[in-house]
Amino acid sequence: MKNFLTFVTIAFSVLFSACTSTPENVTKVDQLPPIFPDYIDVTIPVGIAPLNFNVLSSENLQTRSDGQVETHEGKALLMGEVDCVDVVVRGSKGGELHANGSWAAFDEDNWHELVSANRGGKLTLTVCAKINGKWIGFNDFDIHVSNYALDEWGLTYRRIAPGYEVYSRMGIYQRDLSTFDESPIIDNSEIYGMCVNCHTSNRTNPSQFVYHVRGEHGATVIKQADQLELLKATNETLGGSMVYPYWHPSGQYCAFSTNQTRQGFHVAHQNRIEVFDASSDVFVYSPSTHEIISDSLLSTKDWSENCPVFSPDGRKLYFITCLQQAYPMHYKDEQYNLCCIDFDPEDGTFGQKVDTLFNAVAKGKSLTWPKPSYDGRFLMFTLLDYGYFSIWHRESDQWLLNLETGEARPVDEINSNEADSYHNWNVNSRWIVFTSRRANGLYSQLFLASIDENGRATKPFLLPQENPLKYYDETLYSFNTPDFASQPLDLDQHEMRNLIESNERVPVNAR
Repeated sequence: MKNFLTFVTIAFSVLFSACTSTPENVTKVDQLPPIFPDYIDVTIPVGIAPLNFNVLSSENLQTRSDGQVETHEGKALLMGEVDCVDVVVRGSKGGELHANGSWAAFDEDNWHELVSANRGGKLTLTVCAKINGKWIGFNDFDIHVSNYALDEWGLTYRRIAPGYEVYSRMGIYQRDLSTFDESPIIDNSEIYGMCVNCHTSNRTNPSQFVYHVRGEHGATVIKQADQLELLKATNETLGGSMVYPYWHPSGQYCAFSTNQTRQGFHVAHQNRIEVFDASSDVFVYSPSTHEIISDSLLSTKDWSENCPVFSPDGRKLYFITCLQQAYPMHYKDEQYNLCCIDFDPEDGTFGQKVDTLFNAVAKGKSLTWPKPSYDGRFLMFTLLDYGYFSIWHRESDQWLLNLETGEARPVDEINSNEADSYHNWNVNSRWIVFTSRRANGLYSQLFLASIDENGRATKPFLLPQENPLKYYDETLYSFNTPDFASQPLDLDQHEMRNLIESNERVPVNAR
């Protein structure tokens, strides 16, 4: 036993020293470090969790035929195992931070102090990696610290395995953006077979929160302050479920669509699956009266209205619409435009006409997920070839519509060659969160970027994790429907389970 303990002690000592040694006899190479995530030249807000990263080794990449170097996102990698990483971070306005270990892991308190002191400046990182027992020094790179405040506590999002017909554990989660702490809001481990989706809060404030439950115990859950109500998931008046919610800024209304959703599969295609609606309509719900407010202009026989969102002043309702097709034969002809209709919050009535704000069909494209910035200046949407379920479309990109000038453009600063989809704004309209499959084409992950007063975006950065390579390699879930949160949501999962399993449902009436 004594010999065994001595062996463990020696092994631990060797391991510890191998990961904490000081760089010496460093060989400089004229290249940026091959790191994951790619945080080189990104822009971050004060208050974000430490941007920990891994230096990639040949074990993480395919070996080149010459056996010497490899590339990752255009950066050459010296072959061999990374034994240790040493990083020095210097602020342009002062301060310094040091990390040394198997990956670059920064102390949270020291990180926040350094980032806060360098608001409006930059951090310069010097990276050395011990590869096969030899220290390699890379070119320095910068991380820019924005003047724009984040003004949010965290994020909410759904995590689900990227399957089609079946799923295992999934749920809606919340994450503190200043740390790596994540907690479930509701997940289906509480109720077998339950699916939760389509969640949103009012202008990032979860004191008004809604999400939809599918399955045997289906319901639309609405939380207002300390009051919880479960609405009937389907209603004869609607002809379907209450999905894709969006709160009116006053909190007096919540817009929904009701959809008869179907899906089909490709035998051989770059997109694996198609999701389409046999029909869909848009309506507004009044929580105080439990009334559905509909209009013939938003519930038409030959057109599918979908994805409603209110303007920041609450005077307009934006939505997408397309000419109903014969599915699945003509699925490629399902193309949506962006439209709007006036809305009077005083009496809950709609205007007399529908205006087209962006004609995607004229461009041979389809538009989905319109989300206006809360300052009323911009509206971000996703453009794809057809349909509206962009998370399955590799060609989907983010676009920005200037609501003051009517001009729209692709946000090339954040787009990739894989599906870029669901997005939302923070409360001061200077930051966005969106999903992208750029890492591997299979899993959607969360990225953040800043957008300035002129609508120009910064290079997006992947949501930080404590050990990012381990986390994203081992987490077999896709992230979707992200939103910012001004504070954590306090929702008792056991109470929710009892409510969802009960037969108590609030009926809704049509005005």
